[in-house]
Amino acid sequence: MATGDPMSGLETVILGALTILLLFWLQPGLKAAIARGKQAPSDWQSVILPLGLVVMFVIFLIAMV
Repeated sequence: MATGDPMSGLETVILGALTILLLFWLQPGLKAAIARGKQAPSDWQSVILPLGLVVMFVIFLIAMV
């Protein structure tokens, strides 16, 4: 193990294997969610309005510094 290395090689391999297993386990639900999302009507205003408010708030905070 290298000095300052937070994870050993075995831990990295186990974490990678668990990540791949999780992706395979969630795959059917993700496919169904994507299919439902393609059929749903798009409503961009519900995304743009909160995003714009957050951007304006961040600009306000930066201006206050």
